[in-house]
Amino acid sequence: MQAILLAAGLGTRLRPYTLIRPKPLFPVLNRPLLHRLLDMLYITGCAGIVVNAHHLAEQIRHSLAEYPDVVLQVEPEILGTGGSLRLAKEKLADAPILVMNGDIVHTVDVAALYDHHVRSGNDVTLAMHDYSRFNTVGVEGDRVVSFMPGQDVQRLAFTGIHVVNPEIVARIPGGGFFHIIDLYRELALQGRIGLQRVDGAFWHDIGTPQDYLQLHRELLETQTHFDIDPVGQKKDGWLVDEGVDLKKDVRLQGWGCLGSGARVGDQTTLSGGVVWDQAEIPAGSRLVDAIVTGAGTVETIQTG
Repeated sequence: MQAILLAAGLGTRLRPYTLIRPKPLFPVLNRPLLHRLLDMLYITGCAGIVVNAHHLAEQIRHSLAEYPDVVLQVEPEILGTGGSLRLAKEKLADAPILVMNGDIVHTVDVAALYDHHVRSGNDVTLAMHDYSRFNTVGVEGDRVVSFMPGQDVQRLAFTGIHVVNPEIVARIPGGGFFHIIDLYRELALQGRIGLQRVDGAFWHDIGTPQDYLQLHRELLETQTHFDIDPVGQKKDGWLVDEGVDLKKDVRLQGWGCLGSGARVGDQTTLSGGVVWDQAEIPAGSRLVDAIVTGAGTVETIQTG
């Protein structure tokens, strides 16, 4: 199995946080999401991984230091899913390619998806599930039939995980932006896109600050998906990484994460939220459902 992890996006809906870090490097349970996705691929025995980058690309490059066999594809301009995949084709073998968005936290069995694709003879296979917020793809049986379905067609959600044959990738125009769904619309009309249902897997995107916080709320409060390994020890419902400095009279309420080396000042109350590594929270702070990033800075989003 070989794969491309898409990590180039601007993450505009997550500003101001994506002005500090690219979205795939946001910590999830105190570990960068990109590392979690790469570890998932490594466990499957995936050989041949490309990670693309554009926004804050040097941070992506630095983060891959512990993955020396991963190929980094830095793109001077945003190429879209299709354009990035077309550029990566020459870096990969002449075999089906697993494509995975770098902004989703999931437990989808990607090896099983890849095997299903190879056995099925599909040109493209999408991992699909019933997720009402994103149910925008029309399906009939094991076929994707439309990306703008009518009311009389069953609708499912595309997970952002798919497998595509190299001859399909070769049809993507080179040298500029291309949205892969534009090609997939044509292939769907020809019955050439299959699907595999993955309804039983955990899946959550981090497209907005609210989504990012809700992900952590679910993982920490329900604790039903701790195969997504936490980094740190639990304290008063919070996941606390190594080197965290909690001054006196700090109150931790509800759920939350404190990243490595974070410093929390005296008489501070934290009720829900994610504090990134090396962040500093001034004494006397009262934060609710907050995202706190960077040494000496506090940026928060109130969700209540």
